[in-house]
Amino acid sequence: QVQLVESGGGLVQAGGSLRLSCAVSGRTFSWYAMGWFRQGPGKEREFVAAINQSGGSTSYADSVKGRFTISRDNAKNTVYLQMNSLKPEDTAIYYCAGHPTTYYSRNNYYTDSRQYDDWGQGTQVTVSS
Repeated sequence: QVQLVESGGGLVQAGGSLRLSCAVSGRTFSWYAMGWFRQGPGKEREFVAAINQSGGSTSYADSVKGRFTISRDNAKNTVYLQMNSLKPEDTAIYYCAGHPTTYYSRNNYYTDSRQYDDWGQGTQVTVSS
């Protein structure tokens, strides 16, 4: 059974930083494209960042580009989201998600939440002004 467990959320002042982690078990992590999504109060779930199985290709939402960095450590079965220069509008529950890949899709990342099979339970990030 696949499990994705996020950690690292919390309360931070505007301008601060947080690093989220998502540990994956029950699947061969190196064959898993990963993504981060978030859902703010009263908002739809939205794409934040994505990374392919090797970590060589990434994508970001315009709202976080230049401030957030997605990375992965396949030896630790973990994907990270480094969040810098946080703003109050970044306040949300952050979810990691996984998409199984094959040799032929190994360079792909995915930005649509409907493309992801497996999800974590989420971690709350609150940015105070």
